[in-house]
Amino acid sequence: MPTYDLGLEHVSLAFATKTIFTDVTQGVFEGDRIGIVGKNGDGKSTLLHLFRGTQKPDSGRVTMRGGLTFGMLDQRDPLDDNATVREAALEGREDYEWAAETKSREIVEALLGGISLDARIGSLSGGQRRRADLARLLLKDWDILALDEPTNHLDVVTIHWLAEHLKNRWSKGQGALLLVTHDRWFLDEVCESMWEVHDGEIEPFEGGYSAYMLQRVERDRQADVRETKRRNLARKELAWLSRGARARSTKQKFHVKAARELIADVPPMRNTLELKQMATSRLGKQVVDLIDVTQIFEHAQGEVEIDPDVAQMEDSASRVDVVPAMYAEPQVHGSVEVAVDDLTDPRLVDAGVPQAQEAAVQAVQVEEVAQESGSAADDAAPEVTSAAQKITVTGRKILDDVTWLIGPGDRIGIVGANGAGKSTLLKILDGTITPTAGHVNIGKTVKFAVLSQRLDELEKLGKYKIKEVLSRYKPSYIVDGKETTPGQMMERLGFESAQLMTPIKDLSGGQKRRMQLLLILLDEPNVLIMDEPGNDLDTDMLAVMEDLLDTWPGTLIVVSHDRYLLERVTDQQFALIGGKVRHLPGGVQDYLDMTEAIKNGKDPFADEKAGKTGKGRKNGDAVSADSSTSAGDSGDVADSAATAPKLTGKAYHEASRRVSAIERKLAKLEEQKADVESQMAAHDPSDYEGLNKLNEQLQAIADESESLEMEWMELSEQLE
Repeated sequence: MPTYDLGLEHVSLAFATKTIFTDVTQGVFEGDRIGIVGKNGDGKSTLLHLFRGTQKPDSGRVTMRGGLTFGMLDQRDPLDDNATVREAALEGREDYEWAAETKSREIVEALLGGISLDARIGSLSGGQRRRADLARLLLKDWDILALDEPTNHLDVVTIHWLAEHLKNRWSKGQGALLLVTHDRWFLDEVCESMWEVHDGEIEPFEGGYSAYMLQRVERDRQADVRETKRRNLARKELAWLSRGARARSTKQKFHVKAARELIADVPPMRNTLELKQMATSRLGKQVVDLIDVTQIFEHAQGEVEIDPDVAQMEDSASRVDVVPAMYAEPQVHGSVEVAVDDLTDPRLVDAGVPQAQEAAVQAVQVEEVAQESGSAADDAAPEVTSAAQKITVTGRKILDDVTWLIGPGDRIGIVGANGAGKSTLLKILDGTITPTAGHVNIGKTVKFAVLSQRLDELEKLGKYKIKEVLSRYKPSYIVDGKETTPGQMMERLGFESAQLMTPIKDLSGGQKRRMQLLLILLDEPNVLIMDEPGNDLDTDMLAVMEDLLDTWPGTLIVVSHDRYLLERVTDQQFALIGGKVRHLPGGVQDYLDMTEAIKNGKDPFADEKAGKTGKGRKNGDAVSADSSTSAGDSGDVADSAATAPKLTGKAYHEASRRVSAIERKLAKLEEQKADVESQMAAHDPSDYEGLNKLNEQLQAIADESESLEMEWMELSEQLE
């Protein structure tokens, strides 16, 4: 048996109703970078606690090399509520101590940027506490570092920074990392091997998440396992990983040819043309149009918050001794003059104007008094204003003169830093907030559903059993062209039929999240807005949710910091940055390039401000996803922001433009392929000659795509 630096020897562990490990022998060597995956409840966090010594095994033992230091980020932080951030996270370090050394300064600015060091831990939000605990851990030197869901509450920019930090934290062959996370991009970026915790054992795999998926599918194929659903989901995810050019923006960790052989018979992720046709028939031509929309956030402490992220950022900025942020989100400030007849005008209330909010509260109170007394509210209401007047609203512009057209069947991903105003944007899209200026036109046939980060609506159903809740809905639905019952949809989302009698309140966090999605889909909306849908879901359940969304024929709008999920379920990505909604032709990487340019003191939008945008569009305006691919034709914003380790100057610029051109061509080829496949499906099966011609067209498209993908990979290697 090998001698591990930290290991389990014949360890078994069981709780009252579940066996976690059975005679497990596994361990960590110096230099390991291990990602740990598995279903929720199968023992990933318990494994880390066994290594730390806070969980004792029933049998067997945990071994550790002498003098080894082990640091762990737990899902529950040990910070003292009464301590200041300086005391808890910096452990008393003065500013000159952490700021003098590059590594520690980078950690503090990345994780504590915008937070006052004099603030009490108990006054911080959950996300800020998480950052403080992570900073505390990373500021120390550890031989082995164990992180349990470190990306929770981090935005895309900080997640990217953390990945780079962990890759460069130790020299090659030194230190060791154990990483539990549902963020599949993060696993692929950081880890060099994987452990899958399942059925009481720990199964090792070489390579990152992509390599793990390849080996898992091959394992299932060779063993001819009976877990058909699980196998097919894994193969579908592998198909996306190996087919999508954008998914290969980092160096591949598995062999492309072997992957293609395994997924040769897997159909495309989504039949885009069919879904578009179905969406148009359900929605009509208009979904949501934002026309010249400006939203100002004039938040005063103690007043109602429009966007918690924005309010939190502005509140922190008002404190003394605030850590400078690694990346400062561009902010636009200004004024808008609003003509109103009444101070309770929703444009003023939703902008956070204190007088308007006070007037709105008074109006509600008067209405309640009138209802109790039976008199007319108009008789009891005080006169708020006697005539039309113009009020100037001044503050930060969350949206600055934005025009954005969202059409039927569009699948849109939205990314942005914490504090950019994504929650405000979603509320404007569904009509919850009235913009300070401009118009929001919502189609007459639109039926919204919002999957929020909170589970308030589900909590109201806590006392009811799942079966009782499902009985309120239709007995059958058409899903993927087949008649499906709510119970079958429930099973598709990972529930067992035996759980029908389980009360909603007894479900775990991940199960409640899936039940929330199920109930929303059973309501049959045609516009689905999802705010961080991956919260509380393990990697397998994320794949299940993504598979279900692949066949959903409506307009989909997703906000997420999980770049893998965002690019997996949406066709077009946009960034909310500097008050504008900007298209990202190259996916989330384009957004990271923009933020990197801003961090380096450059302006990635300088060409726009100089009036070089084409075809009369306003600077920063977005368009519908159908036409947004043309944004790349006039040159990507990312070109001016990216750095070139291998190519420089003109060669780098030309390679970047070629990569963008290849991505656009691959997208067109994918559409052509879908069209030919639909023709083949509708073709007379007895017409062999016609089918053969269509098959030749399909093969030609595949050959051209393969050639372009190989060129894309070669150029991307040079651009990394």
